[in-house]
Amino acid sequence: MLGSKVENLFHVLDETTEILMQTCHLTYLEALVETAENLFQGEILQQVDDVAKKKIEKLYQSIKLDMLSSEEIRRAFQLVTLKGMRDYVQPHHQMTPDSIGILISGLLREFLINGKLKTFTLLDPAIGTGNLVATIQNQLSDYAIEAYGVEVDDVLLKLAYVQANLQAQSIQLYNQDALEPLFIDPVDIVVSDLPVGYYPRKEFASQYELNREEGHAFSHYLFIEQSLKHTKPGGLLFFVIPNHLFEGEDAPKLHAFLKEHAFIQGLIQLPLSMFKNERNAKNLFILKKKIEGETPPKKVFMAQMPKLTNKNSVQDILTQIRAWFRQENRNK
Repeated sequence: MLGSKVENLFHVLDETTEILMQTCHLTYLEALVETAENLFQGEILQQVDDVAKKKIEKLYQSIKLDMLSSEEIRRAFQLVTLKGMRDYVQPHHQMTPDSIGILISGLLREFLINGKLKTFTLLDPAIGTGNLVATIQNQLSDYAIEAYGVEVDDVLLKLAYVQANLQAQSIQLYNQDALEPLFIDPVDIVVSDLPVGYYPRKEFASQYELNREEGHAFSHYLFIEQSLKHTKPGGLLFFVIPNHLFEGEDAPKLHAFLKEHAFIQGLIQLPLSMFKNERNAKNLFILKKKIEGETPPKKVFMAQMPKLTNKNSVQDILTQIRAWFRQENRNK
């Protein structure tokens, strides 16, 4: 059951969002951005009538943000965002489930411990509402993280912006197509729940090795290439990928590209119960950008995440990855 603090914040965000929807003629997600900005600024920034203003003020006064943890704020914001996403017109923009964010955070911690890093730069080239990056920032709060996010959808980017503000998390956000040239220096870590589909802008697709000779290129292929381009040598990439990524006539080209530019570290099959149907099932794919003089792992880490009904599902994977690291370190 959700903690009362999370429930109370959800209630305040939801109720004030509904009021601003009606009075300002906004969509739910647009109104959520407005109410979150009000909470952050400590005042009602919109022109609303006196009745609506009093209702909103009373709701705001019922919570104290400084008494909530960043994770409690994130969870409440996630729930209210999920409510708004039901009617959103971009079906391919689905929020990354919490369990995946927690799994990536745990795996990332193990890789960082093995690499003896305490500070790192992080990029999500398809940040959406920012929930995945926010989960990592909260789970790895003992690390100094310089985070960057890119999102073409301005409403989703505003949600990421106000969420980061409410949680007092630092992140630089860019409102653009991530497959256009990015003015972001290479980072230590890339995380992304890859957008899947065809990329319509041939003028930019033509600049990629993974472009297709005929028809439109796969956006998920181009995101992998762009991500590797913006990763430091030796940096890590965590991708949530469709099960069918390595199927089809274009798959050999992707294999060859990855073989040239990266070492595959691991592939974790996510439980089917996480997804609406088997066609939508996904895996977690871990890469390391090649660095001169380094050899690939003797054995790629392969695992199947137990069902989410198993409370120890994430810990089971982390126990296996620690054993994998021990074996790999012995093989060096």
